[in-house]
Amino acid sequence: MSDNREIAVRILTQTFRQRSFLDFSLMNQSADADRGFIKMLVMTTTRRYEFIRKALRQFIRKKLPAKAAFAEFALAAGACELLFMNTPDYAVINSYVNLVKKHCDKYLAGFANAVLRKVAAEKDLIKTKDKGEFFSAPFFELLNNDYPAGQIRLIQQAGLSEPPLAISVKTSPELWAQKLNGKQLDGNTIILPDSSNISSLAGYDTGDWWVQDYAASLAVSSLENLADKRVLDLCAAPGGKTAQLLSRGAVVTSLDNSQQRLNTLRENMTRLRLQPEKIICADALSYLQNFNDKPFDAILLDAPCSGTGVFRRHPELVHIKNSQDVARQADLQKQIISLAAKALKPGGELVYCTCSIAKAEGEEQIKTFLTENGGFELTPLSSSRFPEIITPEGFIRTLPVHLAEFGGCDAFFIAKLTKVA
Repeated sequence: MSDNREIAVRILTQTFRQRSFLDFSLMNQSADADRGFIKMLVMTTTRRYEFIRKALRQFIRKKLPAKAAFAEFALAAGACELLFMNTPDYAVINSYVNLVKKHCDKYLAGFANAVLRKVAAEKDLIKTKDKGEFFSAPFFELLNNDYPAGQIRLIQQAGLSEPPLAISVKTSPELWAQKLNGKQLDGNTIILPDSSNISSLAGYDTGDWWVQDYAASLAVSSLENLADKRVLDLCAAPGGKTAQLLSRGAVVTSLDNSQQRLNTLRENMTRLRLQPEKIICADALSYLQNFNDKPFDAILLDAPCSGTGVFRRHPELVHIKNSQDVARQADLQKQIISLAAKALKPGGELVYCTCSIAKAEGEEQIKTFLTENGGFELTPLSSSRFPEIITPEGFIRTLPVHLAEFGGCDAFFIAKLTKVA
């Protein structure tokens, strides 16, 4: 078990120190790794890190030196097990003290022993102070620019829960919901009760469905009459929206700047028995700047973004993303959408979407575009089943607090524009 805890602490240390995504590939370095335990420990520690950090602070009077990073996150993981995973106290304390001794020194091992013993002794009292903290100060500031305090608290609370597994099926959603013991949402989305062993589920090998959050599926759903229409799917990998477009009869050009991600798209299309007309590996800006082909009937721009809308699936985002990241992506988005507009035929539709919770990458981006581009009109979107996801302007803005009866959804923004000149 200590090897599993060591891998978990290494993943946490790397993520928080390098401001990078959680890298579970480190589990591959041990043939005996308990992947389920490691992932649960890492994800729970990351989700509850702000509360854990505050809880530990009352027992740590001095800031640990930079060289003690491993010890810092060993304490965080140990406290997580004591407070949230119901692991026996002796097993937690002994394991993490030995890990700190191995990676640091005897002094820090003794320090870790004292701190974890105090957490164990006072854990019932500590847990009474849990107010559902999740967001780091920079992430909270990012949201504070766009949402009222009460709504932020609800979003934060929703983020502490593991998100459900949603899939899109090609056809017969009622039948597949029954077969997979799931719940059908609008269109072809089904919420499944279990997210483990996805590839073992009926319909996976036969290519009848693919994993896709309901919010993400709404981008393609907003396009009508796609049969035989030429559609450009910008930033297409790993291919969920390409699959939707092809399933509805569109002739699709799928573009992405990552060959590795396009390889995943190809693998997904092979399993789904679908085939885009073209698969292009290119930077979206370069491709659009040099575009001289026949204009497209429709363009789907799932723009590069901060990714802050999927923090339930990637809880590290609330610790590594901030307002500066949003601003950088917003600048890039503005360039791409302006160029994409020129590759669209008159009367054509452009759907712009991002998996960002920040309005600078969504609502504000589109309002600026419409102000600066007179040849486009906003086409208001609607949802009879979930009217709460429609903004007064006619945008789709989903948040984790929406669709609570189905386990919530990712934060997503969608706008539909029509080229009128």
